[in-house]
Amino acid sequence: MIDVSFLAPPRRWPVRLLGALRRRLRTSELWLILLSVAVGAAAGLLAVFQSRLAHAMQSALYAIGDTDHLSAVARISPVRALWLAVGGLALGLFTWAVRRRRSTGLVDVVEANALHGGVLSVTDSLIVCIQTMISNGFGASVGLEAAYAQAGGAAASFAGGRLRVRRHDMRVLVGAGAGAAIGAAFGAPLTGAFYAFEIVIGSYTPSAIAPVAAACLTSVMTAKAIGGLPYSIEIKAQHSPDAIGYALYSGLGLISALFGVALMRLVGLAERLVRRSPIPQVVRPAIGGLLLGGLAMVSPQTLSAGHGALHLDLAVGMPIALLAIVLLLKSSASVVSLGFGFRGGLFFASLFLGSLLGQIYAGVLDLTPLTEKLTPENAALVGMGALAVAIVGGPLTMSFLVLETTGDFGVAAATLAAALIASTVVRERFGYSFSTWRLHLRGEAIRSARDIGWIRNLTAGRMMRPDPQTVAAATRVEAFRQRFPLGSTSRVILLDADARYVGMLLTSDAFAEGVDPQAEVETLAISKDLTLSPDTDIEAVMKIFETSGTDELAVVDADHLVLGLLAEAYVARRYASELERQQLEIYGESRE
Repeated sequence: MIDVSFLAPPRRWPVRLLGALRRRLRTSELWLILLSVAVGAAAGLLAVFQSRLAHAMQSALYAIGDTDHLSAVARISPVRALWLAVGGLALGLFTWAVRRRRSTGLVDVVEANALHGGVLSVTDSLIVCIQTMISNGFGASVGLEAAYAQAGGAAASFAGGRLRVRRHDMRVLVGAGAGAAIGAAFGAPLTGAFYAFEIVIGSYTPSAIAPVAAACLTSVMTAKAIGGLPYSIEIKAQHSPDAIGYALYSGLGLISALFGVALMRLVGLAERLVRRSPIPQVVRPAIGGLLLGGLAMVSPQTLSAGHGALHLDLAVGMPIALLAIVLLLKSSASVVSLGFGFRGGLFFASLFLGSLLGQIYAGVLDLTPLTEKLTPENAALVGMGALAVAIVGGPLTMSFLVLETTGDFGVAAATLAAALIASTVVRERFGYSFSTWRLHLRGEAIRSARDIGWIRNLTAGRMMRPDPQTVAAATRVEAFRQRFPLGSTSRVILLDADARYVGMLLTSDAFAEGVDPQAEVETLAISKDLTLSPDTDIEAVMKIFETSGTDELAVVDADHLVLGLLAEAYVARRYASELERQQLEIYGESRE
């Protein structure tokens, strides 16, 4: 028989290729950039797909044209307004079915980068995207940006996980994927890049610049190549502001900060009230949909993210009273949508609300005796950036959005000034962006996407020495001296008859003058009520050592059984080592 096995392709070549790629990614930044290009292309495709799908749903349900926007229609009939309740019911049933199969919450890109080293579940991301598509597709007052970022981040995390990239590279890759999706949605690569830096990665790092920029540029080009229609903010800037104009726009930044904080708190309050209400969880979005339907019949501008309404209000030149009514209605719609369980973000909604706030601000100034006047267009642009920063975060992200929209450096600079004031006030008086505020309400102490996951992973249980010296607490001092002579060990853990922690004994104390040899060693015990849990993270451990003044502590479980011993000197060395590693990764100096 003739052997023809050599004609078959080798079975292990995909494994070898994958292994070679993994080695390249761990040693070469160029390969990480190439991977970011692929991630950017995927993010652009996913953003365009989601945008078209959501618009197709709105077109079918509300009979709008392919180029029209739901929030810009003239009126919503009572029959069509019921689609919001139908969508709420569909969302409630879908969410109920998901919760029956899982007990943990869904992780978004910010939480993944802050706590999990960029590891993002594809299943979690698919659920988030479906929930957001249902919410926006049926017209709820939420944007698709959360789904865009989630999908882009999930594509990056999946690729990084298969290729086993480093923790820092994974976080950069996820930030690049999320930022690329936002960049594709707006047709603005700089906006996407700084969204990645400020919102998802949590810092500007030299090692992240090239991968993020490559991903965002690729995503925008990919979206344009397949005919994607980005969010076009067609507002033409007027003359650049002078020094007095900058001062007036600073006041708009302050007002935007106060308004943004109030809106975020209202969303949190609405969520708490709805949770405490007797309304079954599965029908809460449907009830919210009925409320949204009522608001939509008053003004369709409350629907969806508000893209069409933003341009409509500026083109018509609405009076202050009507602008204020729309601002109130749109804010109420956003609070109702999120409070009753619709899924989505406030990115574009905050831009729309900010444009309304800016126009109102300019109109009010026109009524004053001030000689300096603000044009509604410029005030709308600055208000957009300032309020978006107050709610979403990212001063440079929103400033570059205005710059890429208008090409006017003067207005972009005024936006940056107002945005920095808004950001400072929110950070000082509130401390959270919208995404981190909602995580705070769930019990997470996250204020940004800065990597704190390594701190939580470095626990007392992982750092302890698992084989400490122990002795029964009823042992006589004389017997203890014979078993542990001076120099054999510095301290011994004392246990009761059930092997539970009693305290700790310094060996030198047992040999001190005046100690009764027949006394039990328990009488010399220290740190009787001071122990560490195995789940205590390194920062908490260091604080305990600092306040207690002791050098070593026992690690015990819930039943007070001893698991190990942890020394302060070792904790300090490990913390310094981890900080140094973090710094090396930031500057791209940790590759082999």
